[in-house]
Amino acid sequence: MASEPVRVAVVTGGNRGLGLMTCRRLAERGLSVVLTSRDEAAGQRAAEELAAEGLVVDPWPLDVTSDDQAQALADHVAERHGRLDVLVNNAGVMLGAAAESVLDADVDELRRSFEVNALGAWRCSRALVPLMLRHGYGRIVNVSSGLGALTDMGRGWPGYRTSKAALNVMTRLLSEELRSRGIKVNAVCPGHVRTAMGGADAPRSLDEGVDTTLWLATLHDDGPSGGFFRDCKAIPW
Repeated sequence: MASEPVRVAVVTGGNRGLGLMTCRRLAERGLSVVLTSRDEAAGQRAAEELAAEGLVVDPWPLDVTSDDQAQALADHVAERHGRLDVLVNNAGVMLGAAAESVLDADVDELRRSFEVNALGAWRCSRALVPLMLRHGYGRIVNVSSGLGALTDMGRGWPGYRTSKAALNVMTRLLSEELRSRGIKVNAVCPGHVRTAMGGADAPRSLDEGVDTTLWLATLHDDGPSGGFFRDCKAIPW
């Protein structure tokens, strides 16, 4: 009887914080993990950190704002691993300020927020979904935020909020397109986590922050698609 193939996962922004913890926990579960990072040296250091824990990951440089680098990643995954099963679109930026008015927002910061948070995930999905379609299986997890939820929209952080709202829309669109192809697409809100972005006083640990991402990345075939989740429970868009 043939053994099950080793699942292959790509995690963007995998060199620190939520991304690094996601790489660690997926590798511990036996997945073959491609750890991507914009800073190649930082990615290599992260891979060495995991290697010291007995975990082997494949570091690869990726700027999610580059079409060429997204395609180069897809070519690398196809050549080295031969398949792709999981994509965690984790790379993100949080520019601006909590009290910033949308009327005063810096246009360049807004543009950068969209390029990374929304278009970065779209760009990587566009390059990597064809590898999932080869085997009729895939799990895409878009790391979003409750700050992008329309039902609870407040003021401040206009670039972050609008770009995460756009990421949520992409999640719904892609989930509908891929629903019949064996690929599940969901968004996750990790909550306020102790990371470089979240700050040292945030209430959630890294493990709490990645718990729902891990669940969505390893969903059974009867699991949900097209949803927005926190703590493994659906939350409003």
